[in-house]
Amino acid sequence: MNVLPAVEGFFLGASMIIAIGAQNAWVIQKGIARNYPLLVAAICALCDITLITLGVYGAGALLAETQWLMNSVTIGGILFLGWYGLNSLRSALAPAGSLDIESEKAVSLSRVVSGTLAVTLLNPHVYLDTVMILGGIGNQYQEPDKMIFVLGTVSASIVWFFTLALGAVKLAPVLSRPKVRKGIDLLIATIMWVIAASLIMRMI
Repeated sequence: MNVLPAVEGFFLGASMIIAIGAQNAWVIQKGIARNYPLLVAAICALCDITLITLGVYGAGALLAETQWLMNSVTIGGILFLGWYGLNSLRSALAPAGSLDIESEKAVSLSRVVSGTLAVTLLNPHVYLDTVMILGGIGNQYQEPDKMIFVLGTVSASIVWFFTLALGAVKLAPVLSRPKVRKGIDLLIATIMWVIAASLIMRMI
């Protein structure tokens, strides 16, 4: 069996997802709060697996021709990222005594799942990275190398998201300190708004 497509897929996948973005910031936040972190990681990885597989097997060309769908996703992403950034800023500016990690743990499962799906699927960059770029590269392979490439790529997503979630849980005692938490929330707000602004500029 030729393992080179798997190696290429793993490192290409890692290069796409390791950059700090909305999805990674969300995983870190849920890990710090111990708010279903493994489920969040699993949903993110499952979305990547689905999108990468669809991209490698031809969905990228279809998506590129469906401009109205990408515009709809972009608008939804701008609204969600703006709202999420505002919430993070409010948390960063809140008095230290009001930062209650325990209350975050009580957030319902449905809200965590819907939020994870939103931060993943309402971000057009996800489709660009997984369906268009990784899908386009993987589509150049012939079977069985094509499937081997997919396995390597999705392995990077699985390893990254679970490492990120478990790392945030492990470091929660430090990261949940009021000053550190405020800094993280401020950074997350900045990331969300920068991404939202880049999406707006892309649509203009």
